[in-house]
Amino acid sequence: MGNKFKYIQVFTAVAKENDAKRIAKVLLNKKLSACTQIVGPITSVYRWKGKLEKSKEWLCIIKTKMMLYKSVEKVIKNIHPYELPEIVAMPIIDGSREYFAWMGKEII
Repeated sequence: MGNKFKYIQVFTAVAKENDAKRIAKVLLNKKLSACTQIVGPITSVYRWKGKLEKSKEWLCIIKTKMMLYKSVEKVIKNIHPYELPEIVAMPIIDGSREYFAWMGKEII
């Protein structure tokens, strides 16, 4: 586990596929991510302002470096259409050296 916590996956969800693609493209263009997987539509069930809500969303799974989290978060907040977007990060605790090498070349 030589790469423990060096790389992370950041998750955010949006209501429109085009918003997910925009987030992915901006992060790639800024070299803040190596890849964003867009999954959807998915169904999200949550409580918002005291009401139970259910909505269709597109999930972005963003591959990046832990040291870039704050920059990724800032970009997402600047272009995300939600009042309070989900932005959470999870560590990648291990993986193939070749994949990590590729990620390292794609990210600043």
